[in-house]
Parts: sequence; C-alpha cells; structure tokens
Amino acid sequence: MEYSKLFSLSGKTALITGAAGLLGTEFAKGLAAHECNLILIDMDETKLNRLEKEITKTYNIECNIFSCNVTKEESVRILSKKLEEGKCSVDILINNVATKGSDLDKYFASVDNYSIETWNEILDANLTSMFILAKVFGTKMAEKGSGSIIQTSSIYGIMAPDQRIYKGSKFLNREINTPAIYSASKAGVVGLTKYLATYWASSGIRVNTLTPGGVYSGQNKTFVDKYSERIPMKRMADKSELVGAVVFLSSDASSYITGQNIIVDGGLNCW
Repeated sequence: MEYSKLFSLSGKTALITGAAGLLGTEFAKGLAAHECNLILIDMDETKLNRLEKEITKTYNIECNIFSCNVTKEESVRILSKKLEEGKCSVDILINNVATKGSDLDKYFASVDNYSIETWNEILDANLTSMFILAKVFGTKMAEKGSGSIIQTSSIYGIMAPDQRIYKGSKFLNREINTPAIYSASKAGVVGLTKYLATYWASSGIRVNTLTPGGVYSGQNKTFVDKYSERIPMKRMADKSELVGAVVFLSSDASSYITGQNIIVDGGLNCW
C-alpha cells in the first residue's frame, strides 16, 4: 500500500451542487488542489462563472459549470445526458445545495406562522434534491461499481438549536433564527445517507454525511459571542475547516467508511 497516495484524487471527477455558495466554493477549491476534475452546479450563474475562472487559472484540472434546478428530476436528467454526451463520468457526488427560499421573512417566521409553501420549498432544495441527484448519478455509479456520495447536513440536523442565542443576533442586518424546516430537512439528510449507504454498499458506492457546526459568514458580534460560548473550542468554524473532511470522504483514505456522519463542530455535540 502506497499510503502517500491515499488522498490523491487525480483522474477523478466530482460533481458539486450549491458550488457557488459559502461551502461549495471551498469544496471545489480543495478538491481541485488534489487534482480532482470538477462539475460545478449552481443557479447563480454570475458567481459560478467567477468561480470557474478562478479555479481554471489556479489549478491544472478540467472544470465544467452548469446552471441546473436540482429540485426537478427532469433538469437533472438533462444534465446527466449532457455529461454522457461529453463522455464525462461522475466519480464523486457532493450533495451540498441548500436554500433559505425566495422570501426571507417567510423563511425566518415563527412555527405558528410558518407557511407550508415555504416549508415545501426548503424541503425540496435541502433534501429532495439530494435524493434526485443520488437517484440519477448514484445509479450510474452502481453500474460501474464504484463511487462516493457526500451529503451536507448541519449540526441542527442532529441536535436542537439553542433558542437563547438568537436574542440580538443578526446576519446582514436582519434578525435570524433556525427555523424548524431547516432542522427537519437536515435531519432527513442523515437518514437518507444511512439508507443509501446500505442500499448501494454491495455496488461499491460509499455514502456519507458531512455535518458542519456553525460557520462564520458575517454574523454580528452578538451571535458570534453567544454561539462561541457554546463550543468547547470557543469559536465558530472557518469555511476552510470543512474541506479536509470532504477530501477524506472523496478519497481512498476512507475506502471502508460508509453510512457515517462526520461531524465538524468544534465539539458542540459533545455537550
């Protein structure tokens, strides 16, 4: 065994959804740095084009970008057909897309006023899309007998948010909270991972969850201080600190790991 090559992704191709977002951008850069070719999916074409230019300028890998509504199976199948026509096979699927929906007021509404339409909109993006992508691309992985699927959950998919930290907490100058649909959809990601891990285990496909704790992205000092006080390591995560786990789960270094939830939270869930 050449252990020095365990983390190599040379010759592999990863498809990342939500690629232009906070974590997706870092995942793309981290995999590219390990010589992994990329298929980047996002609805924000401006950010996607900017990311593609940065990656192709910095890394010697193949990078293709597509705008695709991953909540619609027909759109995902059209994407799959385009990739087949380009003779592009997906080795790694990073199910990373998530949304706050089209109306932030409705997204952050209280339980008693929560719109079922908003609930379904978030559920479609945060969970149903992952099943659609896994159904389409996981099936193709099974046909060739190998593949790794990594699905992004959240610390609030495995434990309840502490409602006390939200008083005075803001993001982009608006009051925030963690709505029930976020917790429910992210908990569903963990369950879906375990199901697919056992369903495809004999086909050479590994399916794992990545669960980030709170990642700093411009929250106000009140939130950062209150959240950090909950963490054994006394701070929020930097977005770059999630990349190592993604590289690990994508590579042969995790060849006997499936159905697991890799929690990167500074120790929060220990308490």
